[in-house]
Formats: sequence, structure tokens, C-alpha cells
Amino acid sequence: MDSSPITSPDLPVVIIGAGPIGLAAHLARRDEPFLMLEAGSSTAASVREWAHVTLFTPWRYDVDTEARTLLEETGWTMPDPLAYPTGAELVHAYLDPLAQHPAIAPHVRVQHRVTAIAHEAISKTERGREEDPFLVYVTTPAGDDVIVARAVIDASGAWSNPNPIGANGLPVPGERALQAHIQYRVPDVAGADRNRYLGKRVLVVGSGHSALNALQDLVTLATEDSATQPIWALRRETSTRALAACADDPLTERTLVKKDVREMLEQGGISAYGNVRISQLSETPDGIVAWSGNYPLPPVDEVIVATGFRPDLSIERELQLDLHPVFESARGLAPIIDPDANACGTVPPHGVRELAHPEPDFFVVGMKSYGRAPTFLLLTGYEQVRSVVASLVGDASALEVQLDLPEKGLCSACTAFLEDREAGVACGCGSDDADPDDACCVPTSDATETTAMAAV
Repeated sequence: MDSSPITSPDLPVVIIGAGPIGLAAHLARRDEPFLMLEAGSSTAASVREWAHVTLFTPWRYDVDTEARTLLEETGWTMPDPLAYPTGAELVHAYLDPLAQHPAIAPHVRVQHRVTAIAHEAISKTERGREEDPFLVYVTTPAGDDVIVARAVIDASGAWSNPNPIGANGLPVPGERALQAHIQYRVPDVAGADRNRYLGKRVLVVGSGHSALNALQDLVTLATEDSATQPIWALRRETSTRALAACADDPLTERTLVKKDVREMLEQGGISAYGNVRISQLSETPDGIVAWSGNYPLPPVDEVIVATGFRPDLSIERELQLDLHPVFESARGLAPIIDPDANACGTVPPHGVRELAHPEPDFFVVGMKSYGRAPTFLLLTGYEQVRSVVASLVGDASALEVQLDLPEKGLCSACTAFLEDREAGVACGCGSDDADPDDACCVPTSDATETTAMAAV
């Protein structure tokens, strides 16, 4: 029996995850064999779970170039480039047609959860990995299976792995027992989850844009029932930094959310507590109490934990990875995704050079590639895929950067966006015709101070 490895070019590239980045059509456009493995029961399964959320980027920045070309060959029409889609609109107008395209649909396998990746005949401690195929272990409705691949692109994201409430990255005492009252993602407060939060005291933990969206929706809900009380817990001492708008913020929608929440704080619609590091949750006769050391927050009925996500690296345990010790991204990517170096979230375009690991022909792309760093941008993920695919087929363009972000980021004039909210206001967030006094564009240093908890 011949035990030599199967010739790599005869094997498919396995893509893990059928979300926006996994569905990027670069392999299909190059007629390369591939298999796309999606753990959910449908493509874009994670996006469907946040279908009610509006993206911070307009359509012009949400569609992969190669995917657009592929779709337009079938008569597909690009939605309004300046409109901001919801997750549902992204799925129905773009991801569903893409997944159903004849160049992609035959290669997609749903309900295929990857449980491990290894090499066919070489352990993690051995060399010579370039010539040995990958084995991708999957659980399917028909049972367990193993797929042989010449390369693996992990675009599985991090949606299914949210951070717990503990400031140290771990669940706190009482957290597991209270799971029925805790939501770890932005709930659909205005829709499916309305009755869960109407008339309730709700603790929102986190200072990112998911937390701000939840607070915004809860304040709106309070106009229907004044018993709805949003309570905001931040690890920072005040809300000033969380709500500060960058002068050249690349995403106008994101800036406007900060502006709205600042106004809600000033008007008393939100009770905010700073310097909070939750160490315990307790169920009391008055409600759920979150403790920051020895200091209790007011009792609540529900808790929304919007503290971000982390990558699940368990499936890559048998691969040789070079991970940054803080962000858990590829080490070469860490310097440009560090949020302290990118206050407005504008990560420069990058590709195979920054994504490379010691493991040949294995790459993590998309949201998961950022590890524990925030502010992932679809357009940047598409450039990752383009570069990686070019590398896998031996195209020298892999080392080029073909995504040209505007110098001031991705900000587009928000005149139309503000029509229903601030008629007559024109704001380009750094453009020549921007109003320099407009609050949606300028930095703010006078955001409402929160009531600071004692340091613990």
C-alpha cells in the first residue's frame, strides 16, 4: 500500500465558516477546489442572530469585490451604496444570493462543525509539514467525518464565544446560576426581546458600541414604560473616553450612537457607574445585585453583558501557531490591531504577511483573526482573503495591498443619514465641507461624568 501523501493540488482548500468573510468569492473566481464548512444550520448563521442590528458601515464597504463581480454576472444589483444595512438586509440582499450562486453552493456544507485540525501523518512537534495534507475533523448530522485538505482558512469568527462578565476574563460566582437573566449579545430590544426588557431594571456591562446600542434601545423602550431603567457599568472611571468621538472617526453611524448616549446621560435617561469590575452576582429579594469588590450596584431584573468576544482556539491545538500573548491574534497582526494604536478603529489594510503562522498554508481571517481586539471591518477582511488566496495559488499579488482606504478612514458625508434626526446638519467627519462645530465630528472632553465606584 502506498502511504505517501495525496498530492496537495488535488485536494480542496477548506474554509471554516460561511459568514461574510468565508463566503468571499476569491477561490471560486480562481476556479480553485474548495469546501466551506458551516457549523450552523444555514449559511451566515451568526449574522442571522444579530439580524436586528444596523451595521456601522454602508453597503459600499460591506460587499467583497470578487463576490460582487460573481453576482452581477447573474443580474444581481448592488443595494444603495450609501445605505446602512441591518444584519437581516445583509443576509437577504447579499449573503443568501452569494451562497446560492452555482459557483459556491455545491461546495458548502452546513451543520458541519469543525472539532479539530491536524496533519495526516505528522505530529505538532515534527518538521516537514509543507508536504503533508491537513486533516479537518468534523461533526455532521450523519456522524463524525475527516476531510483531507491542502490548506485551511479559518473564517469561523468569534460570535459563538462571548466574554463572560468577570473583569479578569472568567465567569464570576453566581453568573452560571443566573444564566436565564443574562444576555451576552445585543438583544432585539425593539422587537423579539421587547417584553423581556419592558418595565425592567437592566444592567448593561461594557463600554463598546454594542453596549451603547443596547443602552440606546433601552432608553427608547423607557418612553413606553417609565419603569424601564437602564443602568450602565463601565470598567473605566468615567464615560468620557467611551463616548469621545474622534475628529476623523471613520464610521459616522458609530459617532452618532456615542452622541445619542451622551445626550441620554445628560438628560438622566441612564444611570451610569464607573470603575466597576464585577466580581460576583447575587440573587436577592430585591433583584440581581452585581458586586464590584465590596460595593454593590443597584438591584436589577436583567443583565446584558456586552464585553466583546474571544477566539476559540481549541480546534487549532495540534497546529504550530505564533500567537500574540495579549490579543491571541497572529503575532504579525497585533501591532496594527492594538486598540491603543487605533483609537478610531481604522486598522490599515493587511494580508498574508501579517496573518502568517509557522504552520504552512493555514490562516485565520475575519473577526477571529483579530483575537481579542475589537473593531473588525468587513472590507479589511475581504482584503485578507484576497491576499491569502493569492498566496495559496502562487500569485505574487499576495504581498501587495490592493485595498485603498480613504486617508481619513471610511467616513462618508452624513447629511442624508441625519435628515430625520437633525435636519440641515451636514457633517463629513473631516471632509472639506464639514461643520467644524458639529458635535458628531469633533472630539468631546465634556461627556457626562459617571458616578464612580470606589476602587477595588
